Amino acid sequence: MANRGAECALLMRLQSRYVAPADHATTNAREDTLIGKRALYYGVREPEAPALGGRLPVAIAVPGGEKNALSTLGWQSVYRTLSEDPGLAVERVFPDKLGLTDGGDPKTRESNSPLSSFPVTAWSVTFEEDFLTLPRTLQAAGVPPLAAERSRLPLVILGGPIAFLNPAPIAPFVDIFWVGEAEGEFLAFHHKLKELIFDGQDRDTILEAVKDHPGVYIPGRSKTPVKRLVSGPMGTLNDPAFSCFISGHATFRDTLLLEVNRGCPYGCRFCAAGFIYRPPRHADIDELKRIVELTDPPKIGLVGTALTDWPELLPFIKWIHGQKKKFSLSSLRADGITEDLLVYLRERGIRTITLALEGASNRLRNMMAKKLDPQDFLNAVRLCARYGVNHLKVYLIVGWPDETEEDYEELRAFLEEVVRIRSEEPGGRKKQFMRITIGISSLVPKPFTPFQWAPMMSEEKLNARMKMLRQMVKPFKGVTLHHDNPFQARLQGLLARGGEELADFIMLAAEHGGWKKALKRWDGDPSQVLDRERGADEVFPWEVIDIGVRREHLYKEWQRAKEAKTSAGCSAKGCTQCAGCGMEEFL
Repeated sequence: MANRGAECALLMRLQSRYVAPADHATTNAREDTLIGKRALYYGVREPEAPALGGRLPVAIAVPGGEKNALSTLGWQSVYRTLSEDPGLAVERVFPDKLGLTDGGDPKTRESNSPLSSFPVTAWSVTFEEDFLTLPRTLQAAGVPPLAAERSRLPLVILGGPIAFLNPAPIAPFVDIFWVGEAEGEFLAFHHKLKELIFDGQDRDTILEAVKDHPGVYIPGRSKTPVKRLVSGPMGTLNDPAFSCFISGHATFRDTLLLEVNRGCPYGCRFCAAGFIYRPPRHADIDELKRIVELTDPPKIGLVGTALTDWPELLPFIKWIHGQKKKFSLSSLRADGITEDLLVYLRERGIRTITLALEGASNRLRNMMAKKLDPQDFLNAVRLCARYGVNHLKVYLIVGWPDETEEDYEELRAFLEEVVRIRSEEPGGRKKQFMRITIGISSLVPKPFTPFQWAPMMSEEKLNARMKMLRQMVKPFKGVTLHHDNPFQARLQGLLARGGEELADFIMLAAEHGGWKKALKRWDGDPSQVLDRERGADEVFPWEVIDIGVRREHLYKEWQRAKEAKTSAGCSAKGCTQCAGCGMEEFL
């Protein structure tokens, strides 16, 4: 935008636009808004382009294209929050890996308006690999990708887990990070932006005015560390996320995704979600029923970090079946698999069960504080084989600090026991044969976990480990193995744990064809980020954020991890009755 007059003229043009909804199927699709209850839902229908009439235009940008975006919950929760407000006019943008939409300059779905025409662009970023899309999309839209080069609107706001996991690598591209959950202060923040923008304030004035707003981190301006916003205390998840849109083109086809719980009480030391989403909270069953009745979807996908911990899981899926709806579940803890639950899942046609083993040996599971009794896992395998599960998926992570060949010899013996148990049950028979797929991921030590001090295994050693595991499973009939790409895992580790110096690397990747080419041109040293154990007092670039878990607690857990000693998880009594990680003082 050349000047403020041009910005005002743009707002006036936007106010007069109108685009009719796309010709989509409308079966079971409706939009309701209930007073005091957020309930915006479009189903398979496309929303109309909003008339402005004094509203602030906001473009929500979700990297990865429409297929992935429609199977992600976080941004859809934000969309509901903002779209239900009469003072805002919200549209969606789904840029692909090149930063384009439909092969051209990035434009919104509702009105086909250029992304650059919006005074506010709100980005939802979940994965580090999506960093590349941000500068590419801004460049394609004609917006300078570096915040220091933007003297005028639009404002680039970024939220999602990356914003409070480690915002540093993309901080040079972003004006404002939203730190934490969006159910509370997020709307008030946008009202403030609207007031400032409509008053004609310039970009610097706007940033100065909101730099210390709750949940806002503005690099170089905000007082740090910025406290992560949490929408509610331990216990009830007051506003569970659910899909605004369903689609046959989504990764999870024709499915309403529904959040059952947020956070996790187990405290597995490698899992960022278990720390950055504290305290653990469960949705209320009556609220989930209300959402299902309101939206009336063809299929429901239950999402949560600890589904089997929810006491109402079995009653709820029985209720879903009574509504003549199909459903699916994300991965389950092996110790949460009961005979009643599994029998009911099979009766309802669930053919695939996913269990997380995580560590090759009991020693490694103690290192990560998995809190899983191997007998509970074997019992879950037996139940799956007994009651006709067609496909058992098992997740495993490799690349732990100081893992040994003995750990993997224990895994070999454990897999032999799994196959033996299958052979004793109907799942070992030809007509009811239970396939087993082992999915292998490389350990990526993440910020705000005890493993933030840990080095990452080299690409060469990870590849050797994957090769060894492929050979290990070959003798087992009906057992297959898939693994991630160690190069991609190391790339994720670099992007997850680096500082603002990585912005140069990201720009090189955006301009020169991707990550591998950028690594050849970048003068940085990945080994300084990946290959060394961090010092006890080393300051991390992500500590501009306060997630509520004390650094001292994380370091103590890192020391216990190196000794392969497990620790208790979150107290069932709640944060206020626990003097553990620091959340008792944070909330």
